[in-house]
Amino acid sequence: MASSPDSISMALFCDFENVALGVRDAKYEKFDIKRVLERLLLKGSIVVKKAYCDWDRYKSFKAAMHEANFELIEIPHVRQSGKNSADIRLVVDALDLCYTKSHVDTFVIISGDSDFSPLVSKLRENAKQVIGVGVKQSTSDLLIANCDEFIFYDDLVRDSQRAAAKREARDNPPASRKQPEEDKARREELESRRSKAIDIAVETFDALLAERGESGKIWSSMLKEAIKRRKPDFSESYFGFRAFGNLLEEAQARGLLELGRDEKSGIFVTRPGPGLAAPGGREEFVTAEERVVTERAAPRAGSGWEGVETDADAERVTTPADASAETPASAPEP
Repeated sequence: MASSPDSISMALFCDFENVALGVRDAKYEKFDIKRVLERLLLKGSIVVKKAYCDWDRYKSFKAAMHEANFELIEIPHVRQSGKNSADIRLVVDALDLCYTKSHVDTFVIISGDSDFSPLVSKLRENAKQVIGVGVKQSTSDLLIANCDEFIFYDDLVRDSQRAAAKREARDNPPASRKQPEEDKARREELESRRSKAIDIAVETFDALLAERGESGKIWSSMLKEAIKRRKPDFSESYFGFRAFGNLLEEAQARGLLELGRDEKSGIFVTRPGPGLAAPGGREEFVTAEERVVTERAAPRAGSGWEGVETDADAERVTTPADASAETPASAPEP
């Protein structure tokens, strides 16, 4: 069920021990729930927050979770139990909320445990959107694929570090530049990520065309939705792009896709080649350099004279027929 960001109501269910251990094993700093909340609040309002754990074992986190207005559900650790009691309680509470609070349309499961996959399936069966949050190396691929969207805590840490680095660079300009080798390694890593993202976009575009009978055009919003369905953990910012449109522009610059624009419906994507009419009927071809569409016919592409008035244009020979058409007839002599 699609909802505007202002109308989305979210319920958060946190398997705290799972995510805290995942953060520790990934050698990040202490788990910070604020990073998760800041990202989720961009999507809508949070009306329920519950965290499940044996809190006697994680006392150092209790103050931060209370400050974030989480309801802390105490689940004593029982060694003899073959199943984590916190998982069972979380599932029961989530399903109860699903069936009794119809205004809650989005459920957030903060965990990487594959045992929550049946819960995710049941929530989606009841027309609920499900967002997962977890640490990349400790999150099940099955859980990732089952969610509508998956947010990696690793990306939140990276964004926070990037923002801190910008503030530090602004407040304390470095005395010397980094070693060229470090810069080169960073550029190579970024280029590798960008290429991977472009490959994902092109592969999904080709799959959509094959599914839709080679219609030739796919709206950019439709392409992104298809990518998110196939890869819920996809995030263009992780691959080095500010927005999905920037990714498409880079794919166009590399000759892998072409972009067109319709005034009413926005940007659409086509295969590389001549400009194509938009699905709405309007024709306007957009290139990576944002070519200007002019009223006069452009010379052959690649000639180097596009948009330049030549001497031949300025000194066009006027034929007698043209002259007669342009010169008004004189009045007959009396």
